[in-house]
Amino acid sequence: GTPGGWGNAVPPPPPPGGAWRPPALQPGIVPLRPLGLGEILDGAFKAVRANPKVMFGLAALVVSIAVIVESVVTWYVQGLVAGQVADVVRELDPTGETGIADQASMLVGQLLALPVTTFATTILTGLLMVSVSRSVLGRSISIGEALRSWRVWWVLGFTLLAGFAVVLAIALVTGAVVGLVALDAPGWAVAVGIVGLVLLVVGGMWFTVRTLLVTPALMLEGKGFWRTVGRAWRLTRGSFWRLLGIYLLVNLLVGIVLQIILTPVGVLTALLLQDPLGTSFASIVITGIGNAVGLTLSTTFLAAVVALLYIDVRMRREGLDIELGRAVQAGG
Repeated sequence: GTPGGWGNAVPPPPPPGGAWRPPALQPGIVPLRPLGLGEILDGAFKAVRANPKVMFGLAALVVSIAVIVESVVTWYVQGLVAGQVADVVRELDPTGETGIADQASMLVGQLLALPVTTFATTILTGLLMVSVSRSVLGRSISIGEALRSWRVWWVLGFTLLAGFAVVLAIALVTGAVVGLVALDAPGWAVAVGIVGLVLLVVGGMWFTVRTLLVTPALMLEGKGFWRTVGRAWRLTRGSFWRLLGIYLLVNLLVGIVLQIILTPVGVLTALLLQDPLGTSFASIVITGIGNAVGLTLSTTFLAAVVALLYIDVRMRREGLDIELGRAVQAGG
């Protein structure tokens, strides 16, 4: 049959008052035309089924290794700093019955181990987007082909730059508040703190959306680093609110799924292991397994959605659907 499954089927009669249009070509997980919300979400699930070895197998492998390293670092650092943390919080918890010292030392370990999973999920997201882009055309790539995508290091570099910008903004607001407190101006400190917090939240959301398409652009386009970043930034113009709404909705759905996975893990460690604070090695292991499952699912789904959003925006603004359709029909 012909691409899209048109074949020799008899077209349906045209709707009243309008001319009949043939269905959009769909060689892969989504039709080659501007996408609706339902098609983007459905396409994200289809991307996993289209290439499970990469979308789930590679994702599970990378996330599991990262979570194992993170759990070991958390446990080691927790034991390493437990004594120092206990000395610091002794005034708040002189008897040690509340477990503040254990919680604080575990938090220190988690913070120090956080870059491990951040590094892994950043690279994984870039690699998965290559698979999604191929699935749109009805093709697939192997794990080896995905791992050879060297442009993922550009994705990591941009993520580090973006993270530095966020840390700098937080440091500026914090420094202003601390400075005002030092100048004995608590009222101004509170006001600046509230305004700064609002600006950080609003500015953070704006920056996230404006840079949302940078990762797929870096992975799928062949241009230079800064040129690609600038192009991805411009692609979000006119689509800000749509991208924001879909991104927030998807993160809400992912958050619900994570809670469904992690809540039973917390109950298990509290009841079965008698460790409500989750600071024992066994609790860290069980929590790590839950985190590995949750991170695998969330990273895979988010990567697929963002990749499809990038393709959708380009189909809306640049006619990418026409270009892709010609490539499919030409076998290119």
